[in-house]
Amino acid sequence: MTSPELHAWPRFDGGYRHSDVSAVVGHGDEVWERAAEQVLRWGVKTASGFSVNSPEPVSAGDRVLVTAHFLGFRVLEPVEVVAVVQEPDRVGFAYRTLPGHPVSGEEAFIVHRDGEQVSLTIRSLTAPAPQQPWRVLYPALLVLQKVVRRRYLRTLR
Repeated sequence: MTSPELHAWPRFDGGYRHSDVSAVVGHGDEVWERAAEQVLRWGVKTASGFSVNSPEPVSAGDRVLVTAHFLGFRVLEPVEVVAVVQEPDRVGFAYRTLPGHPVSGEEAFIVHRDGEQVSLTIRSLTAPAPQQPWRVLYPALLVLQKVVRRRYLRTLR
């Protein structure tokens, strides 16, 4: 649904909140190589304060447990990698949430370059999780999601 392989992401309407944000990471081949490697090894998540139970590069079909660390709490976020893209000027992946995740949806992390400029794009589709207490906490989770997205966009600089 978040289609990391697409340069232009069409608006998706399926009951999800839609987010598509980007930031320039830097310029040049060295920045590109570093950012591409980091994004495929969960570097955006781990540099933003999450832990991931897989040291391996992402691969479609991987089921991974991401742990959010927030104010002394740990929140487990089970996910499944649904797409991986590795092209000369575009690298990234998307995962979908699994039962037990605080929200329902999909998120993609994409590093891309245009000439010398290297950018990171975060795409997400978010809906309330079906289970409590997450369903009732959904409005607060949306606020936290905005904060975390800003962290994501700073991680590869």
